[in-house]
Amino acid sequence: MLDGVRKYLPGKLGEVPTVIPVVRLQGAIGVSSSPFSSTLSLANVARPLDKAFSMPGPAVALIVNSPGGSPVQSRLIHNRIRSLAKQHDKEVLVFVEDVAASGGYMIAVAGDEIIADASSIVGSIGVIYAGFGFTGALDKLGIERRLHTAGENKALLDPFSPERDEDVRHLKAIQQEVHDDFIDLVKSRRGDVLSEAPDLFSGLFWTGTAGRDLGLVDSLGDLRSVLRARFGEEVKTRLVTAPRSLLGRRQGVGVAAALGELLTGRDQGAGLAEEAITALENRALWARFGL
Repeated sequence: MLDGVRKYLPGKLGEVPTVIPVVRLQGAIGVSSSPFSSTLSLANVARPLDKAFSMPGPAVALIVNSPGGSPVQSRLIHNRIRSLAKQHDKEVLVFVEDVAASGGYMIAVAGDEIIADASSIVGSIGVIYAGFGFTGALDKLGIERRLHTAGENKALLDPFSPERDEDVRHLKAIQQEVHDDFIDLVKSRRGDVLSEAPDLFSGLFWTGTAGRDLGLVDSLGDLRSVLRARFGEEVKTRLVTAPRSLLGRRQGVGVAAALGELLTGRDQGAGLAEEAITALENRALWARFGL
């Protein structure tokens, strides 16, 4: 009879299996005002992270699958993970799926341990700016550009004006500062295991196997196998997600439904247009890694 009720008893008496909360951090990183956006930002991962770290258990598992994006949002998510891990005294296990590159890797190094698939992509520790110049197109179309500013540098890097050397130098100085901060963060988290490869912080990216040899990841594997080896064959996982809005979307930045509002037709049109542009930008980020 005791065996029949044992499963209902708490702790060791009931031999309750360990439950590991899992949070999936997936997508290009940035902020969007569109309720249709699926970009990754602190606003749309704060709730599931808070919930996961407040659950009982020895660890939290994070699945990272991101080609990068906003360095600010990447650092905010990284800092929130480390703050919650310290607050709740939890081990953080990061599992890389297809890619943890650039800002995605910045999030990954918030883990106490990084486990990647052998064929996943990791690294790309660098900063990128991309744009277009349309000055020749305007001339061919007979369009006159009228630009008026208060402040001589207000139109810095305007795509419809000729590029100036001093503007590029200013941009590169900012990029170098952000890059240095990125490098310092990676070294502070993984400095004791990183290799001294000269191109480690050059913006190059590698497979999970090569990343392990470089010290960018700790080991190769997958979530189920690693958790079973670490916490026993009966370990359970519980996926923690953000609550859904009235639109059926995960709540995040700019979700008017979260305030109990309904979008008008014009709002929906604007949101879809912004989402289309964001989707193209995100597609370009993924495409850099053949995904």
